[in-house]
Amino acid sequence: MQKLLPLLFPFFLLTSSLQLQQFTLLTLTSKSVHQNKVTNQSNFSLPIYHISSFSNHTNNTSTFADRIHLDSARVATLAHDLSLPLDRYRLTDFGSDVVSGLSQGSGEYFIRIGVGTPAREQYLVIDSGSDVIWLQCIPCTQCYSQSDAIFDPSTSASFSAVTCGSRVCHLVSGTNCDNSDGSCGYEVSYRDGSYSKGVVALETLTFGSTTVSGVAIGCGHRNHGLFTGAAGLLGLGWGPTSFLTQLGGSAGGVFSYCLASRGSSSEAGSLIFGRTEGVPVGAVWVPLLRNPRAPSFYYVGLLGLGVAGVRLPLEEDMFQLSEDGYGGVVMDTGTAVTRLPAQAYNTLRDGFIAAATGLPRTAGVSIFDTCYDLSGYSSVRVPTVSFYFAEGAILTLPARNFLIPVDNSGTFCFAFAPSPTGLSIMGNIQQEGIQITFDVANGFVGFGPNTC
Repeated sequence: MQKLLPLLFPFFLLTSSLQLQQFTLLTLTSKSVHQNKVTNQSNFSLPIYHISSFSNHTNNTSTFADRIHLDSARVATLAHDLSLPLDRYRLTDFGSDVVSGLSQGSGEYFIRIGVGTPAREQYLVIDSGSDVIWLQCIPCTQCYSQSDAIFDPSTSASFSAVTCGSRVCHLVSGTNCDNSDGSCGYEVSYRDGSYSKGVVALETLTFGSTTVSGVAIGCGHRNHGLFTGAAGLLGLGWGPTSFLTQLGGSAGGVFSYCLASRGSSSEAGSLIFGRTEGVPVGAVWVPLLRNPRAPSFYYVGLLGLGVAGVRLPLEEDMFQLSEDGYGGVVMDTGTAVTRLPAQAYNTLRDGFIAAATGLPRTAGVSIFDTCYDLSGYSSVRVPTVSFYFAEGAILTLPARNFLIPVDNSGTFCFAFAPSPTGLSIMGNIQQEGIQITFDVANGFVGFGPNTC
């Protein structure tokens, strides 16, 4: 049987003409990022690597199990925190109950940057749902294992500890002045018991050929948790201390990323800061929504879902962000699997099953209740899945963004799951391979037209 080419790229449609697509079966691949180098293609641009690129994450089954376990923990944390009264929930700065994904499931996409002067290369997790920038530092009274040597601020000519009397310390909420040397302390804690504690400092970060000085970071001397080799985290959220906000006008309020798909030929995805390169011509733009209950998160106006080119019978208010900050749809690099309200998920799943005639069903796996045994196939025809956004934009996903391998035996599952609350989350599996641009300054997110 001739092997058919997969539909690799998403389509942005204003009609419902496309119903089925060919899907060539792929499995997860493993490549060592340690063989790759940061490119110098342009300012504020660098590669993004998936966790499966690390040499210690080569087993598909264990990688899948770990990924789903962490993913479920992150979703539970988001759902819990977004259900708190507004006066008990703050996503600000370096302090208090910051939601981040290293231990909650977002430790999947890494960038490699230089820290200090001279620059010491470190892997940091990118997290669009956090404002925090932190990494492990020497002296380290308690540190987890990471891929590179732990950063030693005493070797950096640009490291400057922030004192309690400084303006920076007073602007950053959740800090403390408990240190005997007068330094400005911080603590970032996570619901699973993981944490990072240390001091606030100003430091120089290097992105390819671009250096950014005076970045407020947390230098962690006590750190605990399962952080998968990364030195720390680069928060890209909408809040006041995220990296994008700290760049100010330098980046024009714009960053863009493309998360390389599992099994693709791309060595890495990309992360770009700046309006000149970051804003593509031909993208489909959707308005961003602000939620005072979660000011760091990027919400979008989703109106509906479709299967095989047909919009499903779902009420639009099922995805609506209420005036008091409940519900809505968050775009999150830290969540892997897209979560939908139970009714929306059931309707989507049933619509997909009905349209995926001829595919052999098999038992569910983990959080997935719709799986197929495709071990005897080289390619199959599957119905399309589409997101219907505000202002008429329709995003139709490539098959590999919703039918994913979960083992080495040819089992593929429908990569959506019900949300424990009314909150919907568009996860990174559904974002893979698509250039996604956040024009925060103007309040829009763009999809495409480029792919990776």
